[in-house]
Amino acid sequence: MRDGGSPHKTRKARRAGPTISDVAARCGVAVSTVSRALTMPGRVSEATRQRVVAAADELGYQPNPRARSLLSGRTDTIGLLMPDITNPFFFDVIRGTQAQAAAAGYSLMLVDTEESAEVEARHLARMPKAVDGLILAASRLSDADLEQVASSVPLVALNRGTRGVPTVVIDSADGAVQAVEHLASLGHRKLAYAAGPAGSWSNGRRWRAVYTAARRLGLHAVRLGPFPPTVRAGAAAADAVINTGASAVLAFNDLLAIGMLGRLAERGVDVPGEMSVVGCDDIFGADFCHPALTTLTAPIERAGRVATDMLLDLLGRGTGRSAHREQELLATTLTVRESTGPAPAPTPAPAP
Repeated sequence: MRDGGSPHKTRKARRAGPTISDVAARCGVAVSTVSRALTMPGRVSEATRQRVVAAADELGYQPNPRARSLLSGRTDTIGLLMPDITNPFFFDVIRGTQAQAAAAGYSLMLVDTEESAEVEARHLARMPKAVDGLILAASRLSDADLEQVASSVPLVALNRGTRGVPTVVIDSADGAVQAVEHLASLGHRKLAYAAGPAGSWSNGRRWRAVYTAARRLGLHAVRLGPFPPTVRAGAAAADAVINTGASAVLAFNDLLAIGMLGRLAERGVDVPGEMSVVGCDDIFGADFCHPALTTLTAPIERAGRVATDMLLDLLGRGTGRSAHREQELLATTLTVRESTGPAPAPTPAPAP
């Protein structure tokens, strides 16, 4: 305070940005009309909507996202739940989902459910109010629980088939058949399947495909596990395969297969001379390991895009092309590299 006088404001208070009331005054309509024109354009005439949008642009009005969500009931957010956010398989799912969501004006909320049905259910109990719809990648929920969630919020499943729930399936079962046929052509007569998580729908589907194809081709197939779908679990999986006497193994995913390669090398088992190894997913790095991994190549990023398109159609914000489809099946192919080779010659029986 200077000269003993009363304090004066030396700066003018900064005026906040234009408000919805300013837009209403510019158009000569009620605030509620502006709100409807910006959040529910179908509730006003086209002429009114255009007048409101033009006024908002002239004034530089930016609706508050939280207020807009309260008015419209929309959050412009999609939830993406996956069992292990560190698994490279899901990197491409995220990339594909995010690209399609962003193109439609949506943000993505990522949730790691830690390979646990309980953790997944706990997140799902809280999420419906925070998102407009959900994509569940490789859900570990039971069919009944999944159906219940789908009845309360728009939902698309990825790699999970449940009646009444729209789903995108990467057809790794057909890829597993290709792998068995490949191993049979190399002379392998006994093979093993190193199973993934017990709650994985894809895991059961792959094993049934392996078992059926093996019987058709006159091969003997054994199932081992379940194993966590990680590199670390590959050591136990490799030891189990050696104990079966099988000359080839199909692993649930590439991480498990890569872990098996390391353990087999530690134990002096030559790959593919003594043991052939096949992975699944063709993640980044599958062709860098030693030997380079034979695996099932899947259109992972495309699966994320298709799942998002299906969800946008459920929300009425998509193209409508998938509005009435309950399942989209995406093909996989076998990529043959260095980890598979001819079956080893049988050991001759000792002379009498």
